[in-house]
Amino acid sequence: MIAVVERPSLWLRLRPVLSGFDGPLLAVVLALAALGMVTMYSVGYDHGTRFVDHGRNMLIAAALMFIVAQVPPQRLMALAVPLYTLGVALLVATALFGITKKGATRWLNVGVVIQPSELLKLATPLMLAWWFQKCESRQAGPLRWPDFAVAGVLLLVPFLLVAKQPDLGTSLLVAGAGLYVLFFAGLSWRLIVPLVVAAALGLVAIVVSGDALCQPGVDWQVLRDYQKQRVCTLLDPTRDPLGKGFHILQGMIAIGSGGLTGKGFMSGTQTHLEFIPERTTDFIFAAFSEEFGLAGVAALALGFTVLILRGLWIAASAPTVFSRLLAGALSLSFFTYCFVNMGMVSGILPVVGVPLPFISYGGTAMVTLGVSLGMLMSIARSKGLMQR
Repeated sequence: MIAVVERPSLWLRLRPVLSGFDGPLLAVVLALAALGMVTMYSVGYDHGTRFVDHGRNMLIAAALMFIVAQVPPQRLMALAVPLYTLGVALLVATALFGITKKGATRWLNVGVVIQPSELLKLATPLMLAWWFQKCESRQAGPLRWPDFAVAGVLLLVPFLLVAKQPDLGTSLLVAGAGLYVLFFAGLSWRLIVPLVVAAALGLVAIVVSGDALCQPGVDWQVLRDYQKQRVCTLLDPTRDPLGKGFHILQGMIAIGSGGLTGKGFMSGTQTHLEFIPERTTDFIFAAFSEEFGLAGVAALALGFTVLILRGLWIAASAPTVFSRLLAGALSLSFFTYCFVNMGMVSGILPVVGVPLPFISYGGTAMVTLGVSLGMLMSIARSKGLMQR
């Protein structure tokens, strides 16, 4: 008698792989990705192959998200030290042997040209979460100040190396991701509040004395000349409306002209008459606001808010210190992306090269976002598997 073995269906074979994915997180990511494709088609249909390339980048990011989501958090933790070490070594190599373009040394030729600073957006929070997990494991009671001091050094090394390239946008993202880990690890408010107050007083001093500081020949020492010009342009864009202030002024005009409901899909005059510079990358939020108005911006902000809150929920319910700190830092990193990009386009922050997640064109940034989402999915998946 021959036994007949029924072959399981494709769904039954895929179900163990797909069942652990966080449904709400995946839904909001798909919604934002769809909105990004619509926006890119509208602003980039007459801009070469940007729409097709944007779709390709999203597919690559989706594949990476799926692959990384299969990696359990324990494996991610094991990768923390090697990735961080590799990233710092590549940054040092970039400083010594890197490729310089437009005064910035950010790229390294290793057979292919890479930008090592992108790796540190993920490796830094991974490393800090690993460090605090080890601290929790080897000692009883709360974390002590030497633990935070070591973490501060681990954060300061990549931040300074990236800032020296110079790359202000990426250094802010690296610093933000690391500081979020420190915050969730329990950094004392007695340290946080003085730093916030000092930063606020510094901003007030710059605004009050802006005219004097922005006079020709005044050296800011800690900032390069072009970075000084960005701050001065932020304080008064009309100082050079056809030069340094052109980006901010045109972005503000586009945002304001969108009104409540916008000018309509593919109907943005500022966008398609090419008054908005970098309309498919850094300044795509201005083009989006012009065509979809306040209603579209509210929907976009709601989508990002749901994404961040869902990530924080995953962090709050994570089973280990490492998972909790990593998920919290990755979730708030999306806030940093959104706040900095929208802020610089709206004229409340200096112009830096930070993309708007899922909306801006850019392959490297999309890969980083895909891996970040994969890590969040992995943490959510591990919690779901433990509850079974």
